[in-house]
Amino acid sequence: MAKPPKWDRHAILGELRRRGMTLTRLAELNNVSPGGFRTIWTRPNSNSEAIISTFLEIPVEQLFPDRYPKSRNTVLAPEFDPDAKARAA
Repeated sequence: MAKPPKWDRHAILGELRRRGMTLTRLAELNNVSPGGFRTIWTRPNSNSEAIISTFLEIPVEQLFPDRYPKSRNTVLAPEFDPDAKARAA
């Protein structure tokens, strides 16, 4: 069975170019600032990630595996955390 491709910056840009698209043009088509759109490689931006994912028809979790699933760690005071007693025991 073939392994799914590993998506990195170069693979994503290469696939966009193979389909005749650039990041700047993709941003313009979606009414997003091209400068902000190009920071996708250094700063997570779920809107830009979703635009790229939709255009390539590849799930965003596959394109940016280190960013998804998004974790939502919440620190609760022990009196509000129902699992605190179980962990303390």
